[in-house]
Amino acid sequence: MRARGQMADLDTEQRGIAQTMAARLWNSRWLLAAGVVAIVAVYALAGISAYVVLAALLLLFAAAILPAAGARQSTGSGAAIEATGLQRLSGEYLAAAVADPLIIFDRAATIVHANAAAFAAFGGIAPGMSLSLKFRAPEMQALLDGVLSGDVASDIVDYTEKLPVERAYRVSVSSVGHATDLYVLVFKDQSEARRIDRMRADFIANASHELRTPLASIAGFIETLRGPARNDAAARDQFLQIMQSQTGRMARLIDDLLSLSRLEMKPYLKPGTEVDLRQTVDSVIDSLGPLASENAVAIERRYADGPLHVPGDRDELFQVFENLLENACKYGQSGGRVVVSIAHSDAGSEPGIDVTIRDFGPGIPEEHIPRITERFYRVDVETSRTQKGTGLGLSIVKHILTRHNARLSIKSEVGNGAAFSVHLPAH
Repeated sequence: MRARGQMADLDTEQRGIAQTMAARLWNSRWLLAAGVVAIVAVYALAGISAYVVLAALLLLFAAAILPAAGARQSTGSGAAIEATGLQRLSGEYLAAAVADPLIIFDRAATIVHANAAAFAAFGGIAPGMSLSLKFRAPEMQALLDGVLSGDVASDIVDYTEKLPVERAYRVSVSSVGHATDLYVLVFKDQSEARRIDRMRADFIANASHELRTPLASIAGFIETLRGPARNDAAARDQFLQIMQSQTGRMARLIDDLLSLSRLEMKPYLKPGTEVDLRQTVDSVIDSLGPLASENAVAIERRYADGPLHVPGDRDELFQVFENLLENACKYGQSGGRVVVSIAHSDAGSEPGIDVTIRDFGPGIPEEHIPRITERFYRVDVETSRTQKGTGLGLSIVKHILTRHNARLSIKSEVGNGAAFSVHLPAH
């Protein structure tokens, strides 16, 4: 019986092959006819051997038949590979391949599966748990109700997770396949994008405010000069002096904004240029000599022996030390002196050179230090404006140091001054 079955299977297979070959020949009938005519014409005109004609006809028929078998084998092989690959896939593997938090649930809003990113983001979730109890926010409840009721096939909402830290998500829900009664939630983290949007909005608001104040002052003085003070020479001179001061403030603000924009467009520095820190810091001290004398501040130099070279851009490092020393002379003038030191640093795994600018003024309260390099952030707004500060100097310093793979550390104690240290890698 078994032998008969095998013979029957063999006959069936042979009949299938024969049918495939016949179909192939039928589909290629016009091509075959043209080939036969061409061979016969060559035989009649050129007088070649009949054996050559026979061989040519056999090759023509073989060319028409063989691709059918090859194509059938290739198609079958491709289908087998595809079937084997799909058998290895499952919802769990696909969910694990998604980087965003992903939760699969059923029509009862019960969690069927959650990937590793979902466990890391939300914690305390497990198969069998109710989604409605886990995510109690009204927007999430409305999202689940809408898709489970069949009113919508898919939907998107914004959701904020408060604990352990606040995170903003764009949540999308859709059904899985057809008639599976399964649905998938995908949480796209929008926290960084929201933070950048807030920074951009705050930056525009702060820049607009900083420019609006001097512009309003200048407009008011122009109106006064054209009206009541038209013929008052003393008032005119005073107002023109104030207007000049305000335009200078706007010019400094615009220059700092342009510097910050240029730095952000090119966040990384091309290596290869050596900077002599001793010469650069000396140039900064010489350029700020008049400001130090005006504020009755003595600048002391304490440099290490030997060469003090680091890779970097001299003009940008000059701007860093100029900003830091100018701040020390302005805001630490009550201490009467500023110490500028350059020393080799072997701390940690990255040897380099530390440049420290220390003043002995009122110091900076501890709660302000983490935010002091933010744009437009000021410890004392009135003092900063009196000293013609734009609120962007330390932000520029931070961006330049980032380009140089360097870092800024700030130590301060109220009443004992502040020390700003720049650590520059030696290589």
